[in-house]
Amino acid sequence: MAEKKVVILGGGVAGANLAKTIQRQANVTLIDPKEYFEIPWASLRGLVEPTFAERIVINHREYFKKGNLVVSSAVNITETAVVTEDGQQIAYDYLVIATGHTEPIPKTRSERLDQYKGENAKIKSASSVLIVGGGPTGVELAAEIAVDFPDKKVTIVHKGTRLLEYIGTKASSKTLKWLKSKKIDVKLEQSVDLSSSSEENKTYQTSNGETIKADLHFLCTGKPLGSTWIRETLLKNDLDADGRIKVDEHLRVKGKSNIFAIGDITDVQEIKQGMYASAHAQVVAKNLKLLIEGGGKERKLGTYKAQPPISIVSLGRKIAVAQFPFMTVLGRLPGMIKSGDLFVGKTRKELGLEPNVKKS
Repeated sequence: MAEKKVVILGGGVAGANLAKTIQRQANVTLIDPKEYFEIPWASLRGLVEPTFAERIVINHREYFKKGNLVVSSAVNITETAVVTEDGQQIAYDYLVIATGHTEPIPKTRSERLDQYKGENAKIKSASSVLIVGGGPTGVELAAEIAVDFPDKKVTIVHKGTRLLEYIGTKASSKTLKWLKSKKIDVKLEQSVDLSSSSEENKTYQTSNGETIKADLHFLCTGKPLGSTWIRETLLKNDLDADGRIKVDEHLRVKGKSNIFAIGDITDVQEIKQGMYASAHAQVVAKNLKLLIEGGGKERKLGTYKAQPPISIVSLGRKIAVAQFPFMTVLGRLPGMIKSGDLFVGKTRKELGLEPNVKKS
């Protein structure tokens, strides 16, 4: 009997984890616009320490050795195949959509590492840095810069009424207090006109009429979902108002027997973060195995339940703020859990790789 064809769209946390897990159980094709997987929650450390990026940017072929790798983007889905941007038609028996968020980053690992080195050089040469956005990315980047380069003036401008709005108010207030202790200037309920600055005149105007001087700025607002292209496919009616794919308890696209969705692209009502995307991948890996084996095993399909709002936001190398279901804490304890290695060694091991890597 011919091997069943499984096509995975997207090589982020969910897609990479699934590809690694099922590569020997089917004829697996991973389609991704870049040649590598990148550990997203560790990327900000790479900006202040480029050698750290050597461990977080991992060629797909390092962990995905058996299946087919197509470096392109999906542009259409039919009942039987995925059409890619470079014109290929890739047949599937089972399809898994894990396209997460879109971000304009380089195609190759070497280009991505060069990008980290370039951004690091800009940070080192700047005396002041503006960060637009006070979500987890903006807060963690501000903390990384403040801890590694305490002489630099760091300003966060956030349009919301508090930082880290996706979690509770206690975490927000504790984080704000810590940032201020590091002399980070936090401006809430304001936006920034990034076009108001130029190479010669490095000043920015806020919506409140304030002027901010900064040699460098980082835009840390939300990235768009990777689902716009789906609106022109057979799944166009399976998106919610926010552009997320509607899934059932088995993480199948509702009403579809052989199409799944995992990770940030789904409408599962939980905080969108890596550990949950990995859990999605494990549930779907189990379900694909059962479906491929057949014999009436569909009734045994695994289910996924939305997880409670747990989050750890790293504040430099030793401190973090953590929200657990019954407690919010800031300090060295949550820092010991995340901030030192940012789960990089653990993630590499899960992909079957050595926790460390030689410098290239």
